[in-house]
Amino acid sequence: MKLKAVIRGKVHGVGYRVALINMALEYGIDRFAAFNVVLDGKEALIVLIDAPEEIAEILKARIKSEKPEKAVVESISFEEYKYEVPPIERCIQTFQMEHWGRAIPILLEMLNKQDKMLEKQDLMLEKQDKMLEKQDAMLEKQDSTIKAIREESEKTRAELGGKIDLLRSDLKEYMESNLRRIREEIAEIREALRKAGIM
Repeated sequence: MKLKAVIRGKVHGVGYRVALINMALEYGIDRFAAFNVVLDGKEALIVLIDAPEEIAEILKARIKSEKPEKAVVESISFEEYKYEVPPIERCIQTFQMEHWGRAIPILLEMLNKQDKMLEKQDLMLEKQDKMLEKQDAMLEKQDSTIKAIREESEKTRAELGGKIDLLRSDLKEYMESNLRRIREEIAEIREALRKAGIM
């Protein structure tokens, strides 16, 4: 028995054809087709079935009672079909090709966006490398400055150390000289006091 079903309503892009193909496969139907069309400016789905009458009637009843969750069915009509119904494999292949046709531009767009993101990432890495180079140069200058300060500090310390040693030596000599002179004066005073009979 050959049947043609026309399902009208919101029937595109809701998984209707997949559900119908799975239904046909469930009953082992070899000749089956389901394709989206636009009739009178509205979405429609045409289903072609070639199966034994008993299976065709079961399928007809299920098409009337079952639909995908997001589908909005306005009407379903059935009529006898007199032409050849293609093998179900052709329907599956057409469906796959249609979805690949939709997916390929999306994948290409995703690849293009990914390429742009990678370009931006490369630019960011280049900027980061330049910043790291500048940071390395600053650290080298800082190390050089610290080294120069240390060298100057050591030089100053050495010079001050020498001057302090000289100052100590001069101060010691001055103190010893004054102490000797004071001792001599004290000795003279004692001698004068002794001669005067005071001591």
